[in-house]
Amino acid sequence: MGNETLISAHGSAPEIEPWSQQEVEAIVADYFEMLGTELSGLPYSKTEHRRKLVERLRNRSEGSVEFKHANISAILIELGFPYIVGYKPRGNYQTLLAEVVADKLFGSSRLCATAREDANLAGIAPEINDVLAVLTDAPRARQSRQVLEKPICRPRLSVNYLELEARNRSLGLAGEKFVIEFERARLARMGRGHLAERVEHCSLSRGDSIGFDILSFEDDGRERLIEVKTTKYGEETPFFASHNEVEVSESNVDRYYLYRLFQFRISPRLFVVRGPLSKNFDLAPSTFQVSIRVGL
Repeated sequence: MGNETLISAHGSAPEIEPWSQQEVEAIVADYFEMLGTELSGLPYSKTEHRRKLVERLRNRSEGSVEFKHANISAILIELGFPYIVGYKPRGNYQTLLAEVVADKLFGSSRLCATAREDANLAGIAPEINDVLAVLTDAPRARQSRQVLEKPICRPRLSVNYLELEARNRSLGLAGEKFVIEFERARLARMGRGHLAERVEHCSLSRGDSIGFDILSFEDDGRERLIEVKTTKYGEETPFFASHNEVEVSESNVDRYYLYRLFQFRISPRLFVVRGPLSKNFDLAPSTFQVSIRVGL
């Protein structure tokens, strides 16, 4: 394993000494313990975990530990697994870290069972005093995957837990209802109460085939076609779009909006992106239609 130079998330001095197998296994185990607790909906202290972990490592700063946490988050996303809210994914990770994360995840039936149970939980919107206060900026483009050494080939998990959560209809419905309240409040605050009353939950009234979930309006009465994607996980959690949704976004450039609800479990946040999905996001096929080859 070659030497690596990492700068901590807090801008501390770069570390030349590579993380050992023992250190990597320790931080991954601690991360998984926190993640399991978070997915179970139980409280815990990131600060306390970090302080105790630092005591077991070889002169690692808290900043370098947080950097490594962010590396683990990036690896988990690639494996189709949720990450800890607050540890935003960050690339430039060592091959050893990717190996240990994959090995421990494949061997952690308990954590996978917790993730499966959490992904399938009924969606319930938490109570919010000011629904408009959940709006935030869209995240910046995430750093592309980058490994510090030669890449490794690992089998994929048999379940994509992010896709499993995305298919949770009750969670999606709860998110759509939340956005309807957001839109009505947005229009009412602009003095457009007559438009607020016309906001339509189209996925229920017209069906899923139209390619968007909610019909709302601009302040001048122009239509706003809204597709809602909801997750209990962090803002950089990938979401899934149908071919029809992508096509509708392409054919309604000026009217189409993606509303991404995240951290929906306790403290919902929302960012909004206007325009075609293909222009604003990286699209990758997740399923294929397979036909029998002629002459087989």
